[in-house]
Amino acid sequence: MTDTTTSAPARPAAHAPTLDAGRRTDRRVWIRATVYIAATHAFAGFVILLFELGGRGH
Repeated sequence: MTDTTTSAPARPAAHAPTLDAGRRTDRRVWIRATVYIAATHAFAGFVILLFELGGRGH
């Protein structure tokens, strides 16, 4: 019979950077968030423009 007991894994450092396949993901997260925010504002601006143009006939 084999020994199946293992020691507890070491805890990572409190502020260790997030890695994805060995690459840092912190910068990619901020870039993605900025793109999503910009796209959301552009879409909202387009919807407001449609309401403004549609309301001119009244």
